[in-house]
Amino acid sequence: MNIVVAFTNRGVNLALRLSEFLGGIVFAPERFSREGVNVIDCPLPEWAGKYFRQAESLVFVGACGIAVRAIAPHITDKMTDPAVVVVDEAGRFVIPILSGHVGGANELARKIAAFLHAVPVITTATDVNGLPAVDEWSVKNDCAIENPGAVKDVSSRVLEGLPVGVAVTWENVPAPFPVTLMLRPRVLLLGAGCNRNTDPAEFERSAMDFLAGAGVSVLSLRALASVDLKKNEAAMKIFAETHNIPFVTFPADELQSVSGDFSRSETVRRFTGTDNVCERACVLAAGGGAVLLRSKTVYNGITFALARSEFHERSDSV
Repeated sequence: MNIVVAFTNRGVNLALRLSEFLGGIVFAPERFSREGVNVIDCPLPEWAGKYFRQAESLVFVGACGIAVRAIAPHITDKMTDPAVVVVDEAGRFVIPILSGHVGGANELARKIAAFLHAVPVITTATDVNGLPAVDEWSVKNDCAIENPGAVKDVSSRVLEGLPVGVAVTWENVPAPFPVTLMLRPRVLLLGAGCNRNTDPAEFERSAMDFLAGAGVSVLSLRALASVDLKKNEAAMKIFAETHNIPFVTFPADELQSVSGDFSRSETVRRFTGTDNVCERACVLAAGGGAVLLRSKTVYNGITFALARSEFHERSDSV
């Protein structure tokens, strides 16, 4: 959700243009309320607290000072804070002030500036020096950062022209450099089946044991996949929510139509409509070019399988 907030009539006019461009919603004080504008019905820092964690981005049309004071009590971590951008009400300058790389504020500022024919004011050191930012690269390439504390060290070494240590891998391997930024590409699909009303804690323990046995990082999971029959299974939903991944399910006939060399069970077919849930589900969720990394593994009433999709770098090299 993109939220645009303004504090003057001129600012609201610009905010409405930006919300249409970004697909967002607009807020303003009650005296500037009109069609398409939501009212800020509490002190600004309190209002910011309501939306800080919900928003993908917050765009303030007005002075930087207003934005800083509004968000200051709510800033916690560069890995989770939303993008915050300030645009002056004349639409001449666009300034990212929070989460420039991981949150995408720098990229959002450039996008808004291009739309308004404005000047993006980018102040992050790597951007100013025309150097790659590893945290921004990770976001563009859908990689999870395992050890965010290493970002600062790597970025500092980049600025000093020194060698850096970055590993992009889904495998649990020893860090190859004295200081290694571990990036986990989200290319793994976990397929699962389980008995009805499986204990969520047991499902979590079994899944983590399965992934450890496969030698892969849970941070590289792109989704949990199963059959439609399990779409309301609490253990699976809780696992997906805990690890911030989608839980996707497929009709039994669609799973059965997936081509490949899968283990088969007539008992599973009688109960679910397909002879294998976990292997077929993870391969189908992975899409074209899927590789089955670990075949069906049985725990106490739970089955898992693991597939890998292709990883395509989508920006300049680190």
